[in-house]
Amino acid sequence: MINPLIPSEEFVGLDDVTHLCTGGEAPWLKSQEEVYTRFSRLKSAGYAGRNEIYDIGEICRDRMGSLWHVPPSRVAFMSAAAEGMGLLARGMDWRQGDNVVTTNLEFPSVAYAWKNLVEQGVEIRMIPHRDWRVYEDDLLGAVDDRTRILAVSQVSFYTGQNLDLLRLSKAREKGVLLAVDATHASGVVDVRADLTDMTVSSSYKWMLATHGVAPCYLSEQAEHQTRASSFGWHNLAVWPAQGAERHSEVDEKPMPELLEPGNPAMLVVMHLERALERLQALGIQQVQNHARDLSELVSEGLEAAGSTVISPTERSARSGNTCFQADDAKGVENRLAEHDVLAWGEFGRVRISTHVHNSRKDVERLLDVLPGIL
Repeated sequence: MINPLIPSEEFVGLDDVTHLCTGGEAPWLKSQEEVYTRFSRLKSAGYAGRNEIYDIGEICRDRMGSLWHVPPSRVAFMSAAAEGMGLLARGMDWRQGDNVVTTNLEFPSVAYAWKNLVEQGVEIRMIPHRDWRVYEDDLLGAVDDRTRILAVSQVSFYTGQNLDLLRLSKAREKGVLLAVDATHASGVVDVRADLTDMTVSSSYKWMLATHGVAPCYLSEQAEHQTRASSFGWHNLAVWPAQGAERHSEVDEKPMPELLEPGNPAMLVVMHLERALERLQALGIQQVQNHARDLSELVSEGLEAAGSTVISPTERSARSGNTCFQADDAKGVENRLAEHDVLAWGEFGRVRISTHVHNSRKDVERLLDVLPGIL
């Protein structure tokens, strides 16, 4: 029997719902409600309260570094995952003839972060999938001596495929920056940001937090090649070097402040810290194994029912997302919801997401309801 790692009773609104859509929007831990109360007290406590809020932020930074296998000092808090790719697109010294390698099965914020670079003569190479599978060797084969960035999602929003970052990190031997969106990976499968030059992730899905904060890791190599494009009091050496009056020159601070020109969204950083505390008590390997065990049950059941599963079958390429084709994907989502089963359907496929609150019974409930719907 596969039981939940965190009982559904610890989440808001799951009493009568089979929640299988964390890949779209994760359920909310009831313990998060305490964060609002704590933040409100600290917010009203003047300078001392503010310092404590920032102390919690540093605990969160430490947790992210541990989760991603990188020094916390190289993790900054952005407002959205799209900002990470945008940082590289805006900040690098691009030359005509350079290129970016990505896939044609990418999330828009990865595929189109480089959109304006075409005007500078930069080529965007969208390597096609093969029967819904992205092959690491195809991506590496497209890398040449003018490739500046290899940009991918670790886990595909569309198929749930978990790419091999160790394999892709071979591109770095050629001086290519490996940029990774870990939004569908972080919190459910192991994220090796130490194999990348930039890793960024939203927090409202698998990390069980909410909108408004996106941790971002930047390697020393990427920092040396990228100019910051937004400045404020937080990422410039204003105090104590300057008083109330401004000067014509001011030094930039290094990571992590470099990517934080102003105050990060500290309330949502506190929500992230609370969620990471809960997840890290379980350990990412246990969470990963749990999600993959459930993914195997989902795909076996879907195939037995005659559905075409487009997610990988080998365990290392699995994630929390298991996807199958459906012409009326949104209709399937809506009809499942009428039976209190929450999934995510779009673009000709339905995505079933299994996380820490799910069990074998949730999968069985889906497979009981689905045949009548299809």
